[in-house]
Amino acid sequence: MKPGEQLPPLEIPVTRTLVVAGAIASRDYQDVHHDAETARRKGSPDIFMNILTTNGLVGRYITDHFGPTAVLRRVAIRLGAPNYPGDTMVLRGTVEEVTEAPGGATATVRVVGENGIGRHVTGTVTVTVPSGADALSAADAPSRAGVPSTADAPSTADAPPAPDLPPAPDLPPEPAAPVGGAA
Repeated sequence: MKPGEQLPPLEIPVTRTLVVAGAIASRDYQDVHHDAETARRKGSPDIFMNILTTNGLVGRYITDHFGPTAVLRRVAIRLGAPNYPGDTMVLRGTVEEVTEAPGGATATVRVVGENGIGRHVTGTVTVTVPSGADALSAADAPSRAGVPSTADAPSTADAPPAPDLPPAPDLPPEPAAPVGGAA
C-alpha cells in the first residue's frame, strides 16, 4: 500500500431490493426509500438509496480490498446524485496517504462512487491494516464482487423455531422529508 495506488473498481448493481433492504437494515423508515408512489409524489422519479447504505458499501469496498483484518478508523462521505433502482454504482479509490507504525499501516483512501446520472458519493476512508502473521493480504480475503455469498453461511434447517412475538405497534406517521435534502 502506497500513495497513488489505485484500488480496482467495484460495480454494485442498484436493485430495488438493495435500496429497501439497506434502508430497513439501517432503521431508516423514510418512505422515499421504500415506497415508489410516495417518492414520486415528493418529487423523486423513484425510491433512492439512503446515506447509511452508501456508507456501508463504501466501507465494504475498502475492507474487501485491504482484507478481513483491516479496521475502518474513519469514514467521511458526502452524497451527490441519487442511486435509483436499475442503475449501477461504480466505486473507485486512490490511496492518498500512508503512515507506518509498529503494529501496521494506516492509509487514507479517497473514494468516489458514480452512477449513470453522476457522482453519487465522494469522501475519504481511514483504514488500518495490521502487519505480521495475523494479517491476511487482500489476495487471501474472500471476494464479494457485487453479490453477497451465502456459501459459508450456517444452515438454519436444524434451528429451533422462532418464538411467537406480539404484533408490532402501529407507528405514528412520519413527517414529510424535504425534497432534494439529505437522505
